[in-house]
Amino acid sequence: MQFTPTLEVRQVAGRVRLLLGQLAYGDGATLQEAADDLVARVLVLAMAFRSSGIGLASSESPTPELAVLEFLYELGEIAAAGDDIRDRLFS
Repeated sequence: MQFTPTLEVRQVAGRVRLLLGQLAYGDGATLQEAADDLVARVLVLAMAFRSSGIGLASSESPTPELAVLEFLYELGEIAAAGDDIRDRLFS
């Protein structure tokens, strides 16, 4: 079974916020805009992780869970192949 962080929808200051666990969020006037913003933010994270990995964690910051890192890596692989990450992100 594949790990996918929990999606949560909130209303913040009259706008929609779509949260992907504690990994990222997207904001917009509509759910679609929030989803588009979330995809853009997660894509940046996934591609950055794919290109450089993660540095050593400091004692002040928690180490990300292995499942989250694998999820980001998988999204980066999907994007690098030229495919849309939405199907995997919202599965």
